[in-house]
Amino acid sequence: MFGTIDWSRPWYASVRPAAGQAGRLGDDVIPAFNARAQALGLVNHQGLPLRFVPQSALPDGVAYEEFIGATGGVPTRENLHDFFNGLVWLTFPLVKRQLNALQAGRIARDGIGKSRGPARDAATIFDENAALLVVREGGEGAALVDALRSHRWREAFVQRAGMFGADAEVWLFGHALMEKLVAPYKAITAHTRIVVAADTYFTLPREERQAWIDAHVAHQLAQEELCNADFTPLPVLGIPGWWAQQDDAFYDDTTVFRPRRNTHTQEKA
Repeated sequence: MFGTIDWSRPWYASVRPAAGQAGRLGDDVIPAFNARAQALGLVNHQGLPLRFVPQSALPDGVAYEEFIGATGGVPTRENLHDFFNGLVWLTFPLVKRQLNALQAGRIARDGIGKSRGPARDAATIFDENAALLVVREGGEGAALVDALRSHRWREAFVQRAGMFGADAEVWLFGHALMEKLVAPYKAITAHTRIVVAADTYFTLPREERQAWIDAHVAHQLAQEELCNADFTPLPVLGIPGWWAQQDDAFYDDTTVFRPRRNTHTQEKA
């Protein structure tokens, strides 16, 4: 299962350390995941020890998120999708816990209906397809964010390429996004959450930056009503240094680097 993953790719940097721990036992990753979760002292939002269990442990008629919230067990199949999900739990456990708390709380309140509702829908998108763009607070960081939100792709990725690494970092979070990038193609686009950080963040060692992101974003999620408008689209292979052929023709492809749609509509006469 792991032979198809190119761990040298920059998009796996966020979970690469966790993979170094969890990939040692071959395709059966549940024992390795559980050993790491126990070592980290991971718990769900109810304080129950987090553990990874076979998919067969999920009873019929019980929602996946509800089961995690009630038992601490994360149903895990032997596939890349659930493998990456486990790595994200081991990398950003506080954010994952908060997303599960949101999902489980809404299910307890509203039940399972035909529609998840806006908050659960946004939480699912976050869980599956999010990237976290950490930008240095101040003018340059705000300008980069504005360029991305306005779909001024060449400004963001070419004119401001030097900001990436020094003043901006992309950390992938969504496990479905990571799975798609096993076989990368140009149109893969993340739902990106902007995280503004002080200057001191960029001086921290990698492990401390990761921990800061986990705690900071989890705290934000606990204080807000998550919605899809919070996300900014980000074609991930456009990130400077993330793809080899980033020439003019690459960024001129408007099927991927699309101009922003005009959200204003004419009133009918």
